[in-house]
Amino acid sequence: MEAKYQEWAHAPSHLFKPGSMYFVTAGTYRKALLFDTPDKLDFLAQSFFNELRIWDWKPEAWAFFANHYHCIILAPDDTNSLRPMLQSLHSKTAIWLNKTDGLPGRKVWFQYRDTCLTYERSYLGRLNYVMNNPLKHRVVQNAENYRWCSLTWFVKEASAGWRRTVLSVPYDKVEVEDDY
Repeated sequence: MEAKYQEWAHAPSHLFKPGSMYFVTAGTYRKALLFDTPDKLDFLAQSFFNELRIWDWKPEAWAFFANHYHCIILAPDDTNSLRPMLQSLHSKTAIWLNKTDGLPGRKVWFQYRDTCLTYERSYLGRLNYVMNNPLKHRVVQNAENYRWCSLTWFVKEASAGWRRTVLSVPYDKVEVEDDY
């Protein structure tokens, strides 16, 4: 399957390419701190991994917060599944969260942004950015101590050479809309 561009009425064109890495950011409506407990963050993370498995996407990096998340995921052959996968994730988590909070019908998610990562340096910088995002948001002093982030998993599972490569790439100048 080859790469293709998708035109959307109210958004820039998107590049969809099988087997590519995608950087995704999604935020809650009005940046509300809705996933504000460990149980809610656990549910969001578990739901994320369930949806990836169902739609055959592979996780590379992730970080979940009370009002947004970032992830880098590897596309399957059918990259047209990104939008329905994220819609399913957002729908299921919104229904559960609203039931948990006793607020049926509340708008939970606002939008998401995705970028096909076509340059290695961009991919490496964003990998490091996502894994160290808890530092940017000052929720911990060491991102390995934040359980809703992939850094601990990465340090444990990646080869020493791959760890050095990724973690040596500066991420402080990565341009990501992340004003949460």
